[in-house]
Amino acid sequence: MKQIRPEEISSLIKDQIKNYEHQIHSDDVGYVISVGDGVAMIQGIEKAMSSELLEFPNGVMGMVMNLEEDHIGAVLLGDDSVIREGDEVRRTGRIVEVPVGDAMLGRVVNSLGQPIDDKGPIVTDRARAVERVAPGVMTRRSVCQPLMTGLKIIDSMIPIGKGQRELIIGDRETGKTAIAIDTILNQKGKNVNCIYVAIGQKESTVARLVQKLREGGAMDYTVIVNASASTSAPLQYIAPYAGCAMGEEWMEEGKDVLIVYDDLSKHAVAYRTMALLLRRPPGREAYPGDVFYLHSRLLERAAKLNDSLGGGSLTALPIIETQAGDISAYIPTNVISITDGQIFLQTDLFASGVRPAVDSGLSVSRVGSNAQTKAMKKVSGSLKLELAQYHEMLSFSQFGSDLDASTKRILEHGARLTELLKQPQYQPMSMAEQVLSLYAAKNGYLDKVRLEDVRTFERKMHQFFHQHCQDIVDEIESKGIISDELNDRLDAAMKDALEEFNFVRGVN
Repeated sequence: MKQIRPEEISSLIKDQIKNYEHQIHSDDVGYVISVGDGVAMIQGIEKAMSSELLEFPNGVMGMVMNLEEDHIGAVLLGDDSVIREGDEVRRTGRIVEVPVGDAMLGRVVNSLGQPIDDKGPIVTDRARAVERVAPGVMTRRSVCQPLMTGLKIIDSMIPIGKGQRELIIGDRETGKTAIAIDTILNQKGKNVNCIYVAIGQKESTVARLVQKLREGGAMDYTVIVNASASTSAPLQYIAPYAGCAMGEEWMEEGKDVLIVYDDLSKHAVAYRTMALLLRRPPGREAYPGDVFYLHSRLLERAAKLNDSLGGGSLTALPIIETQAGDISAYIPTNVISITDGQIFLQTDLFASGVRPAVDSGLSVSRVGSNAQTKAMKKVSGSLKLELAQYHEMLSFSQFGSDLDASTKRILEHGARLTELLKQPQYQPMSMAEQVLSLYAAKNGYLDKVRLEDVRTFERKMHQFFHQHCQDIVDEIESKGIISDELNDRLDAAMKDALEEFNFVRGVN
């Protein structure tokens, strides 16, 4: 009997394995080996892509997160209670994507772009992957156009430009969302599509917000992406990327887009939950090591494209919640380092009645006056310095009663500036009205009004200009420049407005 040599056995086995691999056609199908807490471990699928959609039984979809040597880890974008061990899982060959286009405007959708507002299906044949590489340096141009928030304190000292990423940061209940909503309301009639991404918010809060936008006529140009606190961590995780994909579609069509991420603190928590369930190693504060990359790859997608690509823009307003004003914590410092500036809201200012409670000292815009009209730049140039001097003098004046005339003048002027920069919620101002208010402050007209009358004077002064000097308002709005000739007309009209106000108030 012929003996088979060991090397022949080895060669035979290799041939068998090679042929066996060629015969396999079922490598797109696997099975669940464990499931729980919205996470499934799967075996049998060898060629899955990162972030690929998987099809589970009962219509549940999943997303590939971990690519291990002998299995893959996926998060479930649906109810995990209907999935059992041994269930069949199929590849779709598609990365997670959402519907995009003008059909999305006015709708409230979930993280997968599916409508949740009882207004019927969304009719669009376009879709985009939620994850995408950010535009490169050569495809961008520098930020040069203002995106007006309608809030005097921001547009004058911390201007936001189209394509910028400006962080709104502060403790809970200090008015962070209020600033974002006022900014959305202020885009009415300005050809800016808006996206509001609610991450981990209460359903009732989002419902009130939608109602307020509807009342202000803002839902006509706004999409709400809602991943509420009751939804699973994976859906909260992909919500901002889904909203960003919707905005990029319009940006690449040459349109301007504003997107609000409310808030990225909860987004990081959702990602940490997923990462720990997927057995990824925890790092600082139990966040995974790539939590910085989580937000950087999202916020880097905000851009102002160059003219050869249509000149569209995507402006991002991420929101971060701090604990006891600690902006040096892990997630806040991460996002501060990614963004082009921050609007810092102070609890003490909010409690003392200053609304919006913006701390002008800690807040900054790294784009600066490039994102301002010349008229706004002219009237707001020294504003930050004057407020800084006021706060410094205020702290010293508490220790002594004898103040010289110069110090008293700085204190009185600063108090009037602080009063002028207060602004009620849901009442954004046009650029021209803001310029008029700041012009009155810069040129000493406010100093002739009693402190308690400052906001009343501002309102009456705006009414006076709209009734008697509408041409001045229109010129500031259309040209964005205060010429010498317009300056003279402004002075004359401002004197008349002050005289009329003092006459009505009975002030000599």
